Amino acid sequence: MVKALQEVKTVDFSRPELDVARIRRDFPILHQRVHGKPLVYLDNAATTQKPQAVIDAITRYYTTDNANVHRGVHTLSQRATEAYEAARVTAQHFLNAAESCEIIFVRGATEGINLVAHSYGRDHVGAGDEIVITAMEHHSNIVPWQMLCEEKGARLRVAPINDAGELLLDQYERLLNPKTKLVAVSHISNALGTINPVRRLIELAHARGIPVLVDGAQAAPHLKIDVRALDADFYVFSSHKLFGPTGFGVLYGKRALLEAMPPYQGGGDMILAVTFEKTIYNALPYKFEAGTPHISGAIGMGAAIQYLAGVGLDAIMSYEADLLAYATARLAAIPGVKIIGTAKEKAGVVSFVMDSAHAHDVGTILDQEGIAIRTGHHCAMPIMERFGVPSTARASLAFYNTREEIDALAKGVLKVREVFG
Repeated sequence: MVKALQEVKTVDFSRPELDVARIRRDFPILHQRVHGKPLVYLDNAATTQKPQAVIDAITRYYTTDNANVHRGVHTLSQRATEAYEAARVTAQHFLNAAESCEIIFVRGATEGINLVAHSYGRDHVGAGDEIVITAMEHHSNIVPWQMLCEEKGARLRVAPINDAGELLLDQYERLLNPKTKLVAVSHISNALGTINPVRRLIELAHARGIPVLVDGAQAAPHLKIDVRALDADFYVFSSHKLFGPTGFGVLYGKRALLEAMPPYQGGGDMILAVTFEKTIYNALPYKFEAGTPHISGAIGMGAAIQYLAGVGLDAIMSYEADLLAYATARLAAIPGVKIIGTAKEKAGVVSFVMDSAHAHDVGTILDQEGIAIRTGHHCAMPIMERFGVPSTARASLAFYNTREEIDALAKGVLKVREVFG
């Protein structure tokens, strides 16, 4: 018991330092070997691993509380509903939303963006109007707007970036005009790691009466997010990039906007009354949540947010900044390696190319060393075109990664050089 108490006290979450060895023990998947080598998981921008607390929360739900929500008077349904709605409040606090009804549960950031494009966009974008995005967007924050523009006869405008992967703020501002009906911008680029100045981008748009959607899929695991301080009109993130389960996410929207928007889908739970002549829609947030929801996903996401709160985002941000600087220096020092995306404000993403090997070959050889990275266009093909490369190798970091793992990555990249010359 004394030893257990001492272990609990080893991590002071008010300090920037983390006891990473202790944190790693919370993630069972990390303790395995791949091709006979210890797993080095550096593909966190694609999806993060899950702590035991999340796994236990999901297992507990299916073991003891499995029932449909909002629809039953029996005990299991009431317990499931309480846990499901508690996750909504947890997400509200995580984003500092004003009310829990501003938290809409969706399948992920992609569905959240599509919901806004369908429900808000169709009512507010018409022929000749414009939507502004940036050159560093994920496909999920490009394609829905393209589809809307094609349907409405509107135009998609793209704010350019410089050679470091930073948004050109003056050119972004020049794109904003009376025809602009919406701005959609990523908080952090998944392919470059660039942290966009979203507060300033929102200010510039709001000065012209233009609402802004922020794609926070990459930001949620790495930054403190305050939607009220940002004054974001919409904000989306995915659970699986936040150490929670796949197939679940959150759309935040200002209440006034959400209340004025029509439902995205029709079905059960999004209604108050149905006749063959007329349907009366439910109140927020349920108006946008048709059908039986991903209950275990909500509970798992809530557990993931609670886990992050226990670690402390201040500590995570400080640790990951140090790890990113170390990884950048180690890789940049290897002959023939070029880092793509060198913004002054970056999160834990290091995308790179090698002069002697294709990115897919880099990933294949690293996999043989037990190192998991991502190779390809990262669902951001316009960025690859902007930098004149077909693809990159991308190492993306989380707070359970270590300098020793970065050393293993650098050693693996050197092995690639040995193979390809």
